[in-house]
Amino acid sequence: MKLGNLELTVPLALAPMAGITDLPYRLICKGLGCGLTVSEMVSAKGLLYKNVKTQDMLQIATGERPTAIQLFGSVPDELAAAAKLVEDSGADIIDFNMGCPVPKIVNNGEGSALMKNPQLAYEILAAMVDAVHIPVTVKFRAGWDAEHRNAVEIALAAEKAGVAAVAVHGRTRVQFYEGKADWNIIRQVKEAVHIPVFGNGDIFIVADGVRMLEETGCDGLMVGRGADGNPWIFQQLRAVLLGEAVPEAPTLEERLALAARHLQMLVDYKGEYISVKEMRRHISAYLKGLPHAAEFRARFHKVNTQKEFLTLLEEYTISAHEYYANEKQFHHAD
Repeated sequence: MKLGNLELTVPLALAPMAGITDLPYRLICKGLGCGLTVSEMVSAKGLLYKNVKTQDMLQIATGERPTAIQLFGSVPDELAAAAKLVEDSGADIIDFNMGCPVPKIVNNGEGSALMKNPQLAYEILAAMVDAVHIPVTVKFRAGWDAEHRNAVEIALAAEKAGVAAVAVHGRTRVQFYEGKADWNIIRQVKEAVHIPVFGNGDIFIVADGVRMLEETGCDGLMVGRGADGNPWIFQQLRAVLLGEAVPEAPTLEERLALAARHLQMLVDYKGEYISVKEMRRHISAYLKGLPHAAEFRARFHKVNTQKEFLTLLEEYTISAHEYYANEKQFHHAD
């Protein structure tokens, strides 16, 4: 897939997720087959005001490229200036957020609130495209609510503005992440524009991705919550797209080993104190569907050091193995 002058080896993208798609997790997903990583949301105003935390979010590792930095805001001139700063920082792509549904973003007229103002959305995207030489993309939702599903209108405006690709989440803003994503709206967008379209929403297993491609005709897949705690989904989807044998699901040891490595990467990047706090949330995702997950999630939320975390991870490994051994004996006796 070509995005402007950039070519993706495989049309698989990691969706931007606040608190999740920081540099360490993007590297993990890239290593498991993701074709394009996207940062957490970065405030255009924060960049212009030279906020240190905001500027730190522009860091990109060589091993994760190509990488998009996702900006949010609502003022065309500010976003054009911020886009230039992002380009100068070394990003491969600039993505614009028109999908975030959280009140503190929407109440500022940003994120998915911009879907209620297609003309302003066009002006923002055109200003960003004119300001930089790297590709600009945009992610948006089906619409604001069930009565205002204007994803096709937004996609056409984005194409007119010169964006290189669009990503469509099949839910409205009112839905947040509840209910079922409407893939039909993704198909409608794909049929309306000539630029690449990424489909997003309800891709949790390989079969979901295959079905989305078949039902919508989209050019690529963008995986968000389905990759949270399960970055192996990119490895599996990549194999399908390349016509290779699909790898088996990760073993218990592989899941827990990656969790430990994830923590180490976070510590190297952010320091121990912050990383252990953030890893409490990540471990919940890694343990999803595993035995004794609820009990150990509660215990992980009380650890404060990397050593405590790894000690508890070892204890969990023993507990899970005992569970599986007992299950095996039970079924054998049966």
